This record gives sequence, structure tokens and C-alpha cells, in this order.
Amino acid sequence: MPADLAVIGLGPYGLPLAQAAVAAGIPTLGYATGPEAGSLSPAELRRMLSGGFRTTTDPAGLGRVRTVVICAPTPRGADGALDLGQVEAAARALAVRLRARTTVILESPVPPGTTEEILLPLLEQGSGMRAGRDFHLAYSPSRIDPGNRDFTPANTPKVIGGLTPACTESAAAFYARLTDKVVRARGPREAETVQLLETNFRHVNIALVNEMAVMCHELGVDLWDVIRCAETKPFGFQAFRPGPGVGGHGVPQDLTAHAGRTLRMVELAQQVNNRMPRYVVQRAAALLNEHGKSARGARVLLLGVTYKADVADQQATSAQEIAIRLMELGASVSYHDPHVPSWNVLDRPIPRADSFYEAAADADLTILLQQHRTYDMQGLSVKAQLLLDTRGATPTGAAHRL
Repeated sequence: MPADLAVIGLGPYGLPLAQAAVAAGIPTLGYATGPEAGSLSPAELRRMLSGGFRTTTDPAGLGRVRTVVICAPTPRGADGALDLGQVEAAARALAVRLRARTTVILESPVPPGTTEEILLPLLEQGSGMRAGRDFHLAYSPSRIDPGNRDFTPANTPKVIGGLTPACTESAAAFYARLTDKVVRARGPREAETVQLLETNFRHVNIALVNEMAVMCHELGVDLWDVIRCAETKPFGFQAFRPGPGVGGHGVPQDLTAHAGRTLRMVELAQQVNNRMPRYVVQRAAALLNEHGKSARGARVLLLGVTYKADVADQQATSAQEIAIRLMELGASVSYHDPHVPSWNVLDRPIPRADSFYEAAADADLTILLQQHRTYDMQGLSVKAQLLLDTRGATPTGAAHRL
């Protein structure tokens, strides 16, 4: 069965898109751009293969489809800016094989202006065709929430901004096969800036509540009760909850690189969120001290080392820095996570507990970093000698909360 769609990049953005496309009956070709962070269970892979999905490392297949979506990762570079190298490589691989009337859509997180200033000239120079005349070009921000069972590609609106009105409508026709609602932006820059706003909104609000957590602890105020009450307000408020840090693939952008402008609020939010792993370790050491124990030689169990509950992804997880800082204090660190069979920190394997109940009972301190569904918070609070809950998941009074 010939593919109708090619997804370039099978990481956290491309793989969910490919799954949604196959589920919608679209024969899909997956083209990997490098080591991918996405993963499939054997059952999911079987379903996709039976639905017409196949992968390739041969770029020749990119010239045989009607729609190409670029989902290449854009990690932070050494200078803190998004590294667009894989997006550019994907564009070059596609350009020499691009056919007339193909619809090309970029979904990778990029600074505003990337579609027109970087992707467009690469595609036009490599293909000898003109975007908006010979082929369609558009941007659509990826809206992926791993582990969220309430919001799927089908019921999550898709924003699209095309180079021309015809480009927008061509991209809209494709996404209408996947989602119930398509939202048309004025153009690619507006669509790119939607992604910028959505990502930064999350990071800024998490930073606010993280800073509130530190302040409330110093004041003796139960922040979790504050949030519980505040979220009853039916307007003007959205509840965010503190945690040991902010992980995931949605990189906050304090610079719109091409314009050289700084979003000061985002820059400050990054500083606040980046301090949280250190704060968690400070709280851990203080708790041990209050109970007559030193961090040096203490047995510390970390529960949940992924960046988000009920997923296996460890991208930018705060657990890494927390483990490093604990080990620097001389603590003996172990972990439990149902989604992570093995875990290395600084190239050293961290011992994995078989039973988190028994491990919590044996540990001098247990730190809940991620609340996976399989964790029984009531039972854990009873078993643990000393429990620091960074997620507010335990019953009130059953543990020390962040």
C-alpha cells in the first residue's frame, strides 16, 4: 500500500502524529532523523503496521507522498537557543525529492519566522519550485500531552498557518482527517507564535506556583489547600501545581532568536524552575537533620524518575539533578519507577527497588518525584519512615509536602 503521508522525525512529536494518522486510515511512512525519543509498545506497533505504517531510512520515499510533516526535534544548543539543525537536514532531504502539489507542514517547536526564513528557501532552492505556487507550505504547532487520556489528537483543535490562503486550506484539509476542529491562523508566523505562547504559558505559571511553594513553606502556609480553594474560582484562574522541576520536550523560549528579543518573564521563570531540584534536596537534607540523621550515609529512595506521570520519557527530568545533588552530599540513592527498568546517573547505574513498599520502609527518606497511577499514596505514607511529597499526592498530614 503506497503511503499518503510522510512524517519526518519519530520522536515525541512525530510518533503521536503518525499513530493518529494510521488510526484515521492514512497510510503513513515514518522517516527517522536520528536517535528518536518516541517509543511504542509491541501491541501499538502491531496495530500501526497492520494499519499501513512503515518506517524507512531511505529519503527516496519522501517524494512519493501527498503530505509531508516535519517533526524533527529542536533541542537547546550550547548557547541556549533552539538547535534547528535537524529541521534543516530534513528540509534538504525533502527538497531534492519534492513533487509539485505536495503539502509540507512544519510541526517542530521553532522560533517565529523559521518557516519563511529557513524552511522556505531550503525547499525552494533544493526543488527549483516556488512555495505557494508549486507546493503548499504551512506551520502547525504540535499539541501533544503524553499520558493524557482525556485529550487525543481527535478532540484537540489544530492551529494552522499557511504561506498563502491556498496553503492554509491544503493543510487544513489534511488535519481535518485527524481532528474535529481546525483553527486557521493569519499566517506561519502567527502559528509559530502560538506554540511560543502555549509553551511559555506553562513554564511561567509553574514558576509562579513553585515560588509560592517556597514562600508558603517559610510562612507555614499549606499551599496545597490554597490551590484547592483557589481553583473553585470559575473565572480568571487556572490551577497549576508545584513540583521538583519542569521536564519534557516543550522548551521555554526566552529569546525569539531572529529578532534578538528577550521575554523577561520567561527568563525569570526559567531561573525559578531551574532552582527547584536544589530546593528539593535542601528540604530533604533539612528533614533528615530534623529526625537526627545526616544526609551523608542516608539511604534515599526516589519514586518516579520520569518527567511526567505514567510515561516512560525522561527528557529533562529533574530526577537526574536531584540524584546528583544527593550523591554529592554523600547519600546512598536508589529509585523505583514502573516505567524505567534501569536508570543511570553520571554513567553510574542507580540501584532499582523491586518493591517500593519495602524500599520505602527501609529507606531513611523517600522522595516522591512523580505520582504514577500504580503508586498507592495512602499505603506509601504508612510504610515510609520519612516521606517528602513533591506532588501533593499524599493525604493531608501523612507526609511532608513541598
